[in-house]
Amino acid sequence: MYQLKPLSRDAIQPALAKAERYRFLNEPAEAESICRDVLDVEPSHQQALIVLLLALTDQFGEHATGAAQEADELLRRLANDYERAYYSGIVRERRAKALLDRGGPGSASSVFEWLREAMTWYERAETLRPAGNDDAILRWNTCARILMRYPHLEQAAEERPEPQFLE
Repeated sequence: MYQLKPLSRDAIQPALAKAERYRFLNEPAEAESICRDVLDVEPSHQQALIVLLLALTDQFGEHATGAAQEADELLRRLANDYERAYYSGIVRERRAKALLDRGGPGSASSVFEWLREAMTWYERAETLRPAGNDDAILRWNTCARILMRYPHLEQAAEERPEPQFLE
């Protein structure tokens, strides 16, 4: 087993800048690793929590279950109500998009449900947003456009059979 080397406090901001660049280069695992190093030094560092959360959601197409569960755990560590609501929407929207890309039997209704849940979180974030910040509105509109582009998603959700319970 290897002993990880600790990051110095002075290196936190440059390290987070690198993590952002790795995300932009579509290398989310590298960004994830850097954020984990930062959080080892400063466990409640809000920017590191957000970048880690986004790096995990970047990987939803590859391993959605573990990454989604950890992303939900990270949401609880965000100190700001607006950011918790906004990023809750991001997590759900990205789960929907990963499932939409992957497809498969029964996925249409799940995609619809994830998008509607994301939109609900964006609506909550909209009520909490700082002045001049319309990010939640932009994300809500993106979800709405996906639903308008793929009307079969809602139809599949409406046609989902009710669960049958044995007596």
